[in-house]
Amino acid sequence: MTEDTRPALAVADSNRLAYSGGGVPASAQARRARRWGWWLYAEYRLASMRAYLQTIALRAIGLPLLYLSSMGLGLGALVDSGAGGVDGVSYLVFVGPGLLVSCIVMEASGEFTFPVMSGFKWQKHYFAASASPLSPSQVALGEVVAVGLRFVVESAVFWGFLLLYGAITAPSSWLMIVIAPLAALAFGAPLLAFAATQNDEGFQFSFIQRFVVMPMFLFAGTFFPLAAMPPYLQWIGWVSPMWHGTQLARVVGYGMPNPPWLTALHVLVLLVLLVGGTWLATRVFTRRLTR
Repeated sequence: MTEDTRPALAVADSNRLAYSGGGVPASAQARRARRWGWWLYAEYRLASMRAYLQTIALRAIGLPLLYLSSMGLGLGALVDSGAGGVDGVSYLVFVGPGLLVSCIVMEASGEFTFPVMSGFKWQKHYFAASASPLSPSQVALGEVVAVGLRFVVESAVFWGFLLLYGAITAPSSWLMIVIAPLAALAFGAPLLAFAATQNDEGFQFSFIQRFVVMPMFLFAGTFFPLAAMPPYLQWIGWVSPMWHGTQLARVVGYGMPNPPWLTALHVLVLLVLLVGGTWLATRVFTRRLTR
Protein backbone atom coordinates (compact mmCIF):
# COMPACT_ATOMS: atom_id res chain seq x y z
CA MET A 1 0.00 0.00 0.00
CA THR A 2 1.46 3.34 -1.01
CA GLU A 3 1.21 6.54 0.96
CA ASP A 4 -0.92 8.08 -1.83
CA THR A 5 -3.66 5.48 -1.40
CA ARG A 6 -3.91 5.78 2.41
CA PRO A 7 -5.93 9.04 2.53
CA ALA A 8 -8.39 7.68 -0.03
CA LEU A 9 -8.85 4.49 2.01
CA ALA A 10 -9.34 6.51 5.20
CA VAL A 11 -12.05 8.58 3.51
CA ALA A 12 -13.70 5.42 2.20
CA ASP A 13 -13.69 3.88 5.69
CA SER A 14 -15.22 7.04 7.14
CA ASN A 15 -17.89 7.06 4.43
CA ARG A 16 -18.79 3.42 5.07
CA LEU A 17 -19.10 4.16 8.79
CA ALA A 18 -21.37 7.13 8.11
CA TYR A 19 -23.53 5.24 5.57
CA SER A 20 -23.93 2.32 7.96
CA GLY A 21 -25.48 4.60 10.55
CA GLY A 22 -22.66 3.90 13.00
CA GLY A 23 -21.10 7.31 12.66
CA VAL A 24 -21.61 9.72 15.55
CA PRO A 25 -23.01 13.11 14.48
CA ALA A 26 -20.79 16.10 15.12
CA SER A 27 -23.36 17.60 17.49
CA ALA A 28 -23.37 14.43 19.59
CA GLN A 29 -19.59 14.39 19.65
CA ALA A 30 -19.59 18.00 20.83
CA ARG A 31 -22.09 17.23 23.61
CA ARG A 32 -19.99 14.30 24.73
CA ALA A 33 -16.87 16.44 24.75
CA ARG A 34 -18.54 19.18 26.77
CA ARG A 35 -19.70 16.63 29.34
CA TRP A 36 -16.73 14.25 29.46
CA GLY A 37 -14.00 16.53 28.12
CA TRP A 38 -11.83 16.11 31.20
CA TRP A 39 -11.72 12.33 30.63
CA LEU A 40 -11.16 12.69 26.89
CA TYR A 41 -8.17 14.91 27.55
CA ALA A 42 -6.92 12.49 30.21
CA GLU A 43 -7.05 9.70 27.62
CA TYR A 44 -5.01 11.82 25.22
CA ARG A 45 -2.51 12.64 27.96
CA LEU A 46 -2.11 8.99 28.92
CA ALA A 47 -1.59 8.05 25.26
CA SER A 48 1.08 10.73 24.92
CA MET A 49 3.02 9.17 27.81
CA ARG A 50 3.82 6.23 25.54
CA ALA A 51 6.54 8.44 24.05
CA TYR A 52 8.54 8.01 27.26
CA LEU A 53 7.03 4.76 28.51
CA GLN A 54 10.43 3.11 28.80
CA THR A 55 11.62 5.87 31.13
CA ILE A 56 8.48 5.52 33.26
CA ALA A 57 8.90 1.74 33.46
CA LEU A 58 12.59 2.05 34.31
CA ARG A 59 11.85 4.43 37.17
CA ALA A 60 8.89 2.39 38.42
CA ILE A 61 11.04 -0.75 38.66
CA GLY A 62 14.51 0.67 39.27
CA LEU A 63 13.73 3.08 42.11
CA PRO A 64 12.14 0.48 44.45
CA LEU A 65 15.02 -1.89 43.83
CA LEU A 66 17.62 0.81 44.43
CA TYR A 67 16.07 2.42 47.49
CA LEU A 68 14.88 -0.72 49.25
CA SER A 69 18.17 -2.53 48.70
CA SER A 70 20.42 0.36 49.73
CA MET A 71 18.35 2.19 52.35
CA GLY A 72 16.04 -0.57 53.57
CA LEU A 73 18.46 -3.50 53.68
CA GLY A 74 21.91 -1.87 53.60
CA LEU A 75 21.45 1.06 55.97
CA GLY A 76 18.64 -0.81 57.72
CA ALA A 77 21.00 -3.55 58.87
CA LEU A 78 23.22 -0.95 60.55
CA VAL A 79 20.28 0.82 62.18
CA ASP A 80 18.72 -2.42 63.41
CA SER A 81 22.00 -3.68 64.86
CA GLY A 82 22.74 -0.38 66.57
CA ALA A 83 19.37 0.98 67.64
CA GLY A 84 17.20 -2.13 67.39
CA GLY A 85 14.93 -0.64 64.77
CA VAL A 86 12.81 2.51 64.63
CA ASP A 87 9.35 3.12 66.09
CA GLY A 88 9.18 -0.46 67.33
CA VAL A 89 9.73 -2.05 63.90
CA SER A 90 12.72 -2.84 61.70
CA TYR A 91 14.17 0.02 59.73
CA LEU A 92 13.06 -1.57 56.45
CA VAL A 93 9.44 -1.65 57.63
CA PHE A 94 9.74 1.93 58.88
CA VAL A 95 11.39 3.45 55.83
CA GLY A 96 9.50 1.49 53.14
CA PRO A 97 6.25 3.52 53.21
CA GLY A 98 8.23 6.75 53.29
CA LEU A 99 10.24 5.75 50.24
CA LEU A 100 7.08 4.86 48.32
CA VAL A 101 5.43 8.20 49.06
CA SER A 102 8.55 10.29 48.50
CA CYS A 103 9.30 8.69 45.12
CA ILE A 104 5.78 9.32 43.82
CA VAL A 105 5.70 12.90 45.17
CA MET A 106 9.01 13.68 43.47
CA GLU A 107 7.58 12.36 40.21
CA ALA A 108 5.02 15.16 40.40
CA SER A 109 7.79 17.75 40.20
CA GLY A 110 8.69 16.35 36.79
CA GLU A 111 5.19 16.00 35.35
CA PHE A 112 3.87 19.38 36.45
CA THR A 113 6.71 21.68 35.42
CA PHE A 114 8.31 21.56 31.97
CA PRO A 115 5.55 19.43 30.36
CA VAL A 116 3.06 22.11 31.42
CA MET A 117 5.19 24.87 29.90
CA SER A 118 5.45 22.76 26.76
CA GLY A 119 1.68 22.64 26.52
CA PHE A 120 1.54 26.42 26.46
CA LYS A 121 4.78 27.39 24.72
CA TRP A 122 6.36 24.66 22.61
CA GLN A 123 3.90 21.97 21.58
CA LYS A 124 0.87 24.17 22.39
CA HIS A 125 -1.43 21.17 22.75
CA TYR A 126 -3.40 23.02 25.43
CA PHE A 127 -4.45 25.55 22.82
CA ALA A 128 -5.33 22.75 20.40
CA ALA A 129 -7.54 21.09 23.00
CA SER A 130 -9.26 24.33 23.97
CA ALA A 131 -10.06 25.00 20.28
CA SER A 132 -12.37 21.96 20.48
CA PRO A 133 -15.55 21.79 22.58
CA LEU A 134 -13.34 21.07 25.60
CA SER A 135 -13.17 23.92 28.11
CA PRO A 136 -9.86 25.09 29.62
CA SER A 137 -10.96 23.86 33.03
CA GLN A 138 -11.54 20.39 31.57
CA VAL A 139 -8.03 20.44 30.12
CA ALA A 140 -6.55 21.28 33.52
CA LEU A 141 -8.66 18.64 35.27
CA GLY A 142 -7.77 16.05 32.64
CA GLU A 143 -4.08 16.77 33.24
CA VAL A 144 -4.49 16.05 36.94
CA VAL A 145 -6.53 12.88 36.33
CA ALA A 146 -4.09 11.43 33.79
CA VAL A 147 -1.02 11.98 35.91
CA GLY A 148 -2.86 10.69 38.97
CA LEU A 149 -3.74 7.43 37.20
CA ARG A 150 -0.11 6.99 36.22
CA PHE A 151 0.91 7.51 39.85
CA VAL A 152 -1.57 4.83 40.96
CA VAL A 153 0.10 2.31 38.66
CA GLU A 154 3.59 3.27 39.84
CA SER A 155 2.48 3.09 43.47
CA ALA A 156 1.10 -0.41 42.89
CA VAL A 157 4.44 -1.52 41.45
CA PHE A 158 6.35 -0.04 44.41
CA TRP A 159 3.90 -1.65 46.84
CA GLY A 160 4.55 -4.99 45.16
CA PHE A 161 8.26 -4.58 45.84
CA LEU A 162 7.51 -3.75 49.47
CA LEU A 163 5.68 -7.08 49.69
CA LEU A 164 8.59 -8.82 48.01
CA TYR A 165 11.10 -7.34 50.46
CA GLY A 166 8.94 -8.12 53.48
CA ALA A 167 8.54 -4.43 54.34
CA ILE A 168 4.79 -4.68 55.02
CA THR A 169 3.17 -6.11 58.12
CA ALA A 170 -0.45 -4.87 58.02
CA PRO A 171 -3.30 -6.10 55.76
CA SER A 172 -4.35 -2.50 55.15
CA SER A 173 -1.04 -1.69 53.46
CA TRP A 174 -2.67 -1.73 50.01
CA LEU A 175 -4.12 1.68 50.86
CA MET A 176 -0.66 3.09 50.17
CA ILE A 177 -1.53 2.69 46.49
CA VAL A 178 -4.08 5.46 47.04
CA ILE A 179 -2.25 7.50 49.66
CA ALA A 180 0.93 8.05 47.63
CA PRO A 181 -0.87 9.46 44.54
CA LEU A 182 -3.00 11.63 46.83
CA ALA A 183 0.14 13.10 48.40
CA ALA A 184 1.75 13.53 44.97
CA LEU A 185 -1.27 15.37 43.56
CA ALA A 186 -1.54 17.48 46.72
CA PHE A 187 1.91 18.76 45.82
CA GLY A 188 1.47 18.57 42.05
CA ALA A 189 -1.84 20.42 41.65
CA PRO A 190 -0.56 23.72 43.15
CA LEU A 191 2.63 23.21 41.14
CA LEU A 192 0.52 22.79 37.98
CA ALA A 193 -1.17 26.12 38.73
CA PHE A 194 2.20 27.80 39.23
CA ALA A 195 3.76 26.28 36.10
CA ALA A 196 0.79 27.44 34.04
CA THR A 197 1.61 31.05 34.96
CA GLN A 198 5.14 30.83 33.55
CA ASN A 199 5.82 32.16 30.06
CA ASP A 200 9.55 31.48 29.76
CA GLU A 201 11.90 28.89 31.14
CA GLY A 202 14.36 30.29 33.64
CA PHE A 203 15.45 29.14 37.07
CA GLN A 204 11.95 28.82 38.50
CA PHE A 205 11.67 25.05 38.16
CA SER A 206 15.28 24.46 39.19
CA PHE A 207 14.64 26.57 42.29
CA ILE A 208 11.61 24.42 43.16
CA GLN A 209 13.60 21.24 42.67
CA ARG A 210 16.50 22.36 44.83
CA PHE A 211 14.80 24.37 47.56
CA VAL A 212 11.39 22.71 47.82
CA VAL A 213 11.53 19.11 46.59
CA MET A 214 14.93 18.14 48.03
CA PRO A 215 14.28 19.60 51.51
CA MET A 216 10.98 17.69 51.55
CA PHE A 217 12.78 14.49 50.63
CA LEU A 218 15.49 14.94 53.27
CA PHE A 219 13.59 16.56 56.15
CA ALA A 220 9.97 15.40 55.89
CA GLY A 221 10.38 12.27 57.98
CA THR A 222 11.19 9.87 55.14
CA PHE A 223 14.32 8.40 56.72
CA PHE A 224 13.76 9.11 60.41
CA PRO A 225 10.93 10.31 62.65
CA LEU A 226 10.23 14.02 62.43
CA ALA A 227 10.57 14.30 66.21
CA ALA A 228 14.25 13.33 65.89
CA MET A 229 14.95 16.55 64.00
CA PRO A 230 15.76 19.91 65.65
CA PRO A 231 12.59 21.91 66.35
CA TYR A 232 13.61 24.64 63.92
CA LEU A 233 13.52 22.13 61.04
CA GLN A 234 10.36 20.24 61.94
CA TRP A 235 8.14 22.84 60.27
CA ILE A 236 9.38 21.54 56.90
CA GLY A 237 7.53 18.31 57.58
CA TRP A 238 4.41 19.98 58.94
CA VAL A 239 3.83 21.96 55.74
CA SER A 240 4.92 19.16 53.42
CA PRO A 241 2.44 16.90 51.58
CA MET A 242 5.20 14.30 51.61
CA TRP A 243 5.20 14.10 55.41
CA HIS A 244 1.41 13.92 55.68
CA GLY A 245 1.37 11.16 53.05
CA THR A 246 4.24 9.30 54.70
CA GLN A 247 2.51 9.33 58.09
CA LEU A 248 -0.67 7.94 56.56
CA ALA A 249 1.32 5.27 54.71
CA ARG A 250 2.98 4.18 57.93
CA VAL A 251 -0.35 3.97 59.71
CA VAL A 252 -1.70 1.55 57.10
CA GLY A 253 1.68 -0.09 56.42
CA TYR A 254 2.59 -1.35 59.87
CA GLY A 255 0.02 0.17 62.22
CA MET A 256 2.06 3.14 63.40
CA PRO A 257 0.38 4.57 66.53
CA ASN A 258 -1.44 7.73 65.49
CA PRO A 259 -4.42 9.51 67.10
CA PRO A 260 -7.57 9.38 64.94
CA TRP A 261 -7.81 13.17 64.88
CA LEU A 262 -4.26 13.44 63.55
CA THR A 263 -4.94 10.83 60.86
CA ALA A 264 -8.00 12.81 59.81
CA LEU A 265 -5.90 15.99 59.77
CA HIS A 266 -3.35 14.37 57.42
CA VAL A 267 -6.14 13.41 55.01
CA LEU A 268 -7.75 16.85 55.25
CA VAL A 269 -4.49 18.67 54.50
CA LEU A 270 -3.88 16.56 51.40
CA LEU A 271 -7.45 16.98 50.14
CA VAL A 272 -7.39 20.75 50.66
CA LEU A 273 -4.12 21.07 48.75
CA LEU A 274 -5.39 18.86 45.93
CA VAL A 275 -8.77 20.58 45.57
CA GLY A 276 -7.37 24.06 46.07
CA GLY A 277 -4.50 23.50 43.67
CA THR A 278 -6.78 22.05 41.01
CA TRP A 279 -9.16 25.00 41.37
CA LEU A 280 -6.28 27.45 40.96
CA ALA A 281 -5.04 25.51 37.93
CA THR A 282 -8.44 25.71 36.25
CA ARG A 283 -8.49 29.47 36.82
CA VAL A 284 -5.03 29.95 35.31
CA PHE A 285 -5.78 27.66 32.35
CA THR A 286 -9.02 29.53 31.67
CA ARG A 287 -7.26 32.89 31.74
CA ARG A 288 -4.43 31.82 29.44
CA LEU A 289 -6.50 29.83 26.95
CA THR A 290 -9.31 32.33 26.49
CA ARG A 291 -7.49 35.61 26.22
